[in-house]
Amino acid sequence: MQLDWIDDILAVIDTGSLTRAAERRFLTQSAFTRRVRSIEERIGSPLFDRSCKPVTILPGVRAMEPELREMSTRLRRLQHDLKVSVDGGGRGVTFVCQHAITTTISPWIVKRLTKPQDVSVRVRSGNRDNCLMLLLSREADFAITYECPGDPGPFMPRAFDSNIMGEDFLVPVTSPGLMASFEGMKVPTITYPPDVFLGRIMAQCILPSLPEGMVLAPKAETALTLAACEYALGGIGLAWLPMTLVRRHLENKELVHIDHLPEQKLNITLIRLSDQQSDENIRIWEHLTTPLDTPGPS
Repeated sequence: MQLDWIDDILAVIDTGSLTRAAERRFLTQSAFTRRVRSIEERIGSPLFDRSCKPVTILPGVRAMEPELREMSTRLRRLQHDLKVSVDGGGRGVTFVCQHAITTTISPWIVKRLTKPQDVSVRVRSGNRDNCLMLLLSREADFAITYECPGDPGPFMPRAFDSNIMGEDFLVPVTSPGLMASFEGMKVPTITYPPDVFLGRIMAQCILPSLPEGMVLAPKAETALTLAACEYALGGIGLAWLPMTLVRRHLENKELVHIDHLPEQKLNITLIRLSDQQSDENIRIWEHLTTPLDTPGPS
């Protein structure tokens, strides 16, 4: 499927007629009609209902509009990336970051690579398992995730190399106004789903270490730390959040660190596939794993 074909089909969907689609595509109607027939011959199936006037696109083709638009976007991005790769000597790299890291750590990564290294950086975001799957499918060159010290690390450990870049801490915070509203040991809390990384950290490391008799009363659940942070700022409940995310709010006294409650150290880990790497990616790996200016929570 060629990009021009997709754009021709979408032009008909958007304009509602072959005539207006031809104008959008800067072709005469006869030239556009010939091109549409050529597409149908190559695909081996009609795309349009020619029994009515004006010609209309078949329902089955219209149903595929979301896929066609997505493919158009992806092909244009690939086209752009190939041009950038050629023009820039191939100096482009894709990172996928755990959601909680994308906002706080990835700016440091981008700054460190784009200035002295002159590398074009694309950053994608996903949960921890998605990050590793994007590495395996080679849709990303590197992943940056949290790891809990003592954990065995990524599944399929032989498939990956990992290196600790720095550290962060999952800390309990709440709004100043909410502290006064805690009733006894029952504390309104913002929680994480049990099947996400921070949900597992809460279950394995935080909950068993709570003061005896303390009960967390869930008020909201989200997998996104940015959302949990906004909920905490809004006075909805207590939340365990990365220090790199809340440090500014603590300094501005918008949040309060509840230092008598348990917290958890998290390693910020750079991961790559362990098989053969390009020279460029090896240089990036070595540059990022040097112990200089790592983005810890200090």
